[in-house]
Amino acid sequence: MLTKSELEIMELMWKENKPLTSTQIIDLSVNRTWKKSYVHLLINSLIEKDMIEVSGFVKTTKNYARTFSAKLTKEDYSVNQFTSLHGYNDSDIPKIVSALIAQTDSLEVICELERIIKDREKELEA
Repeated sequence: MLTKSELEIMELMWKENKPLTSTQIIDLSVNRTWKKSYVHLLINSLIEKDMIEVSGFVKTTKNYARTFSAKLTKEDYSVNQFTSLHGYNDSDIPKIVSALIAQTDSLEVICELERIIKDREKELEA
């Protein structure tokens, strides 16, 4: 489970979809609820929770800075939230998907879901 501040950073990482330095995270987090000085604590916590990883280094003025990337997509994180609930099992999937489908009025989304289900059926039959 992520804290509000950790989730803010993850939302930024998912939105930017590229490796970011801690300075970039601070600069791009315009509506942050956390203090700039907390960024390293939040980054370390996200690393410990296996949400982000060090993806490289970039040269900044005189030094090098680590860059960080999300390890999970937003979608995978959302699925993990469902599946980590106590008592969750596969029989819950139709109810969850039904509740999500009820949230859309887009015929395109419904058609895409049908295609995904048909593709998965073919995979399981093979």
